[in-house]
Amino acid sequence: MTNVISGVTIPDSKLAREATELVRSYEDEMLFNHSVRVYVFGAMKGQRQKLKFDAELLYVAALFHDLGLVDHYHSETKRFEVDGADAARDFLRARGIGEAQSDLVWEAIALHTTPGIPQFMRPEIALTNAGVLVDVVGVGYDDYTPEQRDQVISAFPRGDFKNEFLKVQTCSALKKPQTTFGTVNFDYIQDHDPSFHKPNACTRIRNTPWRS
Repeated sequence: MTNVISGVTIPDSKLAREATELVRSYEDEMLFNHSVRVYVFGAMKGQRQKLKFDAELLYVAALFHDLGLVDHYHSETKRFEVDGADAARDFLRARGIGEAQSDLVWEAIALHTTPGIPQFMRPEIALTNAGVLVDVVGVGYDDYTPEQRDQVISAFPRGDFKNEFLKVQTCSALKKPQTTFGTVNFDYIQDHDPSFHKPNACTRIRNTPWRS
């Protein structure tokens, strides 16, 4: 892989190489390239804001953040974000990484689709979320120069990202729709089947066994 992109170095430690090898063995090119772009965009933002962050942990979080979408790591009852977070924490623990660091990566992945919260948390969590937002929905797009964006895309091409990514996310959501309620993941189901309705929160509150 390209080692340096617009001033951002791709981690090349033993841990980073093993993480790359594992994720690459399960993800297709679309998801893998997206995952590395998430790291680069996140690290760029961290550098721009002069944040102190652990590049190696940010890299692992970015690599593993969508691993829950692939069949090997798919669970029947957990959100795909939690599946990926669990895989990353297991990977780190197996290599002697401490609980605090492993839990930090778990939180970054588990919260990467949650709106309104990650940006107020530790840099590795905030930057994972920021990288996802810019690469998937374009939030913060203009904060990067055209040259920066071009260098990232040249190193890790998008291809037909929009259509392929929507397909993968929709497939995951349809396998376990109960995990999508209250999350942005429900949108994939509703886009696929507009007649599908999620449980209404107000109705659920009124129907509890409590008398008032």
